[in-house]
Amino acid sequence: MSSKWVYSFGGGRAEGRSDMKNLLGGKGANLAEMANLGIPVPPGFTIPTEACTFYYQNGNTYPEGLQDQVMVALATVEQIMGAKFGDQTNPLLVSVRSGARASMPGMMDTILNLGLNDVSVEGLAKRSGDARFAYDSYRRFIQMYSDVVLGVDHHHFEEILEEAKDDRNVKLDTELSADDWKKVVAKYKDKVKAAMGRPFPQDVREQLWGAVGAVFGSWMNQRAITYRRLHDIPESWGTAVNVQAMVFGNMGEDCCTGVCFTRDPSTGDNDFYGEFLINAQGEDVVAGIRTPQQLTIHGRELQRSDLPSMEEAMPVVFKELNAIRHKLEAHYKDMQDMEFTVQQGRLWMLQTRTGKRTTKAALKIAVDMAREGLITRKDAIGRIDPAALDQLLHPTLDPKASRTMLARGLPASPGAASGKVVFSAEDAEKWVKERKEKVILVRIETSPEDIGGMHVSEGILTTRGGMTSHAAVVARGMGTPCVAGAGEIRVDYAAKTFKVAGKVIAEGDVITLDGGTGEVFLGAVPTIQPELTGDFATLMEWVDTIRTMKVRTNAETPLDAATARKFGAEGIGLCRTEHMFFAPERILAVREMILASDEKGRRAALAKLLPFQRQDFIDLFTIMQGLPVTIRLLDPPLHEFLPHTDADIAEIAKAANVDVAAVKARNASLHESNPMLGHRGCRLGITYPEIYEMQARAIFEAAVSVSQETGRTVTPEVMIPLVGAKKELDLMKDAVDKIAAEVFAAMGQSVKYHVGTMIELPRAALLAGDIAQTAEFFSFGTNDLTQTTFGMSRDDSGPFLEVYRAKGIYEHDPFAQLDQEGVGELIKIAAERGRATRPGLKLGICGEHGGDPSSVGFCQKVGLDYVSCSPYRVPIARLAAAQAVLGKEGGSGTK
Repeated sequence: MSSKWVYSFGGGRAEGRSDMKNLLGGKGANLAEMANLGIPVPPGFTIPTEACTFYYQNGNTYPEGLQDQVMVALATVEQIMGAKFGDQTNPLLVSVRSGARASMPGMMDTILNLGLNDVSVEGLAKRSGDARFAYDSYRRFIQMYSDVVLGVDHHHFEEILEEAKDDRNVKLDTELSADDWKKVVAKYKDKVKAAMGRPFPQDVREQLWGAVGAVFGSWMNQRAITYRRLHDIPESWGTAVNVQAMVFGNMGEDCCTGVCFTRDPSTGDNDFYGEFLINAQGEDVVAGIRTPQQLTIHGRELQRSDLPSMEEAMPVVFKELNAIRHKLEAHYKDMQDMEFTVQQGRLWMLQTRTGKRTTKAALKIAVDMAREGLITRKDAIGRIDPAALDQLLHPTLDPKASRTMLARGLPASPGAASGKVVFSAEDAEKWVKERKEKVILVRIETSPEDIGGMHVSEGILTTRGGMTSHAAVVARGMGTPCVAGAGEIRVDYAAKTFKVAGKVIAEGDVITLDGGTGEVFLGAVPTIQPELTGDFATLMEWVDTIRTMKVRTNAETPLDAATARKFGAEGIGLCRTEHMFFAPERILAVREMILASDEKGRRAALAKLLPFQRQDFIDLFTIMQGLPVTIRLLDPPLHEFLPHTDADIAEIAKAANVDVAAVKARNASLHESNPMLGHRGCRLGITYPEIYEMQARAIFEAAVSVSQETGRTVTPEVMIPLVGAKKELDLMKDAVDKIAAEVFAAMGQSVKYHVGTMIELPRAALLAGDIAQTAEFFSFGTNDLTQTTFGMSRDDSGPFLEVYRAKGIYEHDPFAQLDQEGVGELIKIAAERGRATRPGLKLGICGEHGGDPSSVGFCQKVGLDYVSCSPYRVPIARLAAAQAVLGKEGGSGTK
């Protein structure tokens, strides 16, 4: 660590730059960059993330030299602003804000108007000529500081404020006078003294260091910890602290504050987009206490608002702000999220950062900026978070469906969702985890404490707040549909109901949100599939010119196969044949086969299955139109197919012509203590070769039939599961080859085919060189390879894995994101040893990791030929594969 603990900015210069984000945090680095660009930024300084790291490593103490450097930097701010910190006649006030290197909106603490006390507030009143403004600022400071630093909950102060408004019979804070605020301040201080046993601090230096410590402390508050876990932000990064001269948007009618985006964050349209409030401070805009106004005339018309836009109310300042919009977007080459304040007609920029946006908007912005020449196509590809594409691949409301509209709010985050109404974040988590319900979280307004419940909800509905409220920003980042500011809805938390349009909606009732229109409907509304055209199709075309790795799908039904083809799948990498056996018209034959006492009986039952299997493969080969289809022969243990209820046992006993006792005895004989490590995979084919022979016959008869009918080349890939020794594969390949020869002779035509294996055991990975003498391809089954490498079940490990992640033993769930150190090392060994034996060996991955972007990046590095994933993850894998070529794993566009 360096001995420099403070980086100043303002007055047209700065000690930092935008590329110092790791040290200065995102906010501090961008404030420095704006200052260097000559943009009007209130002067201040940044305490770097290294100081936060020191703080936690040294018993919550500050590094030597920090306090002296802070006072020197503060003196520079005083000089630029022409005011003095704590002065009785001309006080300088500052804000103290967090600033991690990754944006964490609303997760950590902020304090405004710091430097006010009983004396300086009078000086501020005289300097500004507005006692009402001064005491309004003082009460805001007391409330914020007491909540964040002293631990006196904000609801105590809200109660006092509501009482004051009731006494005066007014609704808005702006209707209270200077004398009213003086009384509120006195009651606030009384509340602090009663709660703390000591007066509210009057020493401005004590206030400053209390605030700095609180910001560092907020890095470890529960909502920040939850946010970091959800967004994979390391705890070790820490946060910077930004101390900045206050400028005031609440000094009168020529003042305002606002939040804006250089483009529309919901649609991606190249429209200046944002909200502002006259005579207000920043938290008023996002808190939803007052109805915000639109920046532009166009925005006002879209929102059907009667309130004047900034373009109309403050045309000169709006023109300056619009020019800064263009300057910052051109400089950063990305859509910016900006905060500003106008104090007595003078514009100040408080922040710029890469703006969070919906995936739809991210696509449009990336494609448009590439077409505008602002960025390259490769840049555009790198901008999109592959996992976020999932938001575009799911249904939206059917426009033809009947619906009953309950209310209309703001379209805060697009997408459609139905679910049961819950009224608290805690209930949302409980209903989802324990009851397995889909829920819509309904709140008057959300706060950072609601992050856990917001994450699990299908959609979010609030009655307050605008397009830049907490609910809107967080929902857009999560890709969760959100309707905000539905003001006609009245929520009763105690009764767990909301009322609107004469109707009462209770907890557990189903509603539907359309986050694209802001509409709320009663009941569940039918949906339709998305249209994957326009910007999505354009980006995917660019992606496919970059990536070198193929993307296949895991599919065994015609619907899944057709869906995957629509999403750009280049074949089937895993067809799990066991999934085909559970259909009602098949399961009886499967059970008869299991219950048969000899091979003859098993073959008779399998003969009933053959036509079904053959048609299954005909359908898949036809849909795939000559693309490769990898078919895994039967894998799970046989007990999974047997009945367990008395009714089902009686039915199969009758069909198989055996008594009930025989069925129960067979059930008992097949029981295994650990079936995932038992009689399954190729072990079934070796003990009951007739099973694999039937499946091979169905594959080859289907392949020849489709080839004859369509004239297309059909090349099936027959995959033998759970091989751990070359001899196992030798026996199975001989059986497959024998059936192939019989079918080709009988049908008068042959097709090319390959026999390979699924590598899902550590032994198979280590002996890959031997196994490759027989195998023509390897497909890594990373679900089981992870289970057998870790020695734990993916179905039962959830509870303790959360503990392991919390304790830092595993950074990620290894069943969701490939364990590159352990499982990945086995894949590398198998790939190297397999190709050493067979240089042309085809390698793929077919576990759930095939759709995980970071795992796809690993597959690219190892040199795999393809990844295979579920149909809806095919576009995700395509984009991740292209980003892997570019040396990226996900972009900043939607994170």
